[in-house]
Amino acid sequence: MSEERRVFIAIEGVIGVGKTTLARLLQPHFDSELLLEIVEENPFLSRFYEDRARYAFQTQIFFLLSRFRQQRVAVPAALQQRNLIGDYLLEKDRIFARINLEGDEWEMYERLYEILADRATPPDLVIYLRASLHTLMGRIATRDRSFERSMEIDYIEQLRGFYDVFFSSYERTPLLTIDTNNLDYVHRLDDLQVVIGAVRTMLQEGYQRVVI
Repeated sequence: MSEERRVFIAIEGVIGVGKTTLARLLQPHFDSELLLEIVEENPFLSRFYEDRARYAFQTQIFFLLSRFRQQRVAVPAALQQRNLIGDYLLEKDRIFARINLEGDEWEMYERLYEILADRATPPDLVIYLRASLHTLMGRIATRDRSFERSMEIDYIEQLRGFYDVFFSSYERTPLLTIDTNNLDYVHRLDDLQVVIGAVRTMLQEGYQRVVI
């Protein structure tokens, strides 16, 4: 990757799968800036997990506008200087909205999303992290965020299904899928090197879909 061609890598996956952790691990190997989603600044989030039906629309609209602003401002600015690794993909917003909204709220969200989505900078590579439900719930419990303590296991399992369906037909950018149940890149350097090698190969060779 030369200075003339700076790249944008986005990491995605269900809550607790380790997106931010992998972004931080990859950063020094790709001379990158980090684009991290600021989840805690959403004022509706804790109330959403206590009463999803009541606070879903406010939560989703806040996230959509916040994520879009990052994509429109921070991504182009960062790519002027260095490569960029982000811990989310704008399209994730619609996955959550499809689960949490219905009726007029869903229709209003869709209209707004369609206006904004095409204006965002697409990544050069998306990394999709997968994990079992057991693994995800263990990681969520370990990091112990206060607003996630009331999170329902059925909600996480529903998200897993929606993510898998979305990425099974995802074609907008090259896609690297990683099974984090079998590849422990946090604690095993050899596993991290496997991920780094796969990312480099996809960026250099132009592969569209790789699973490790």
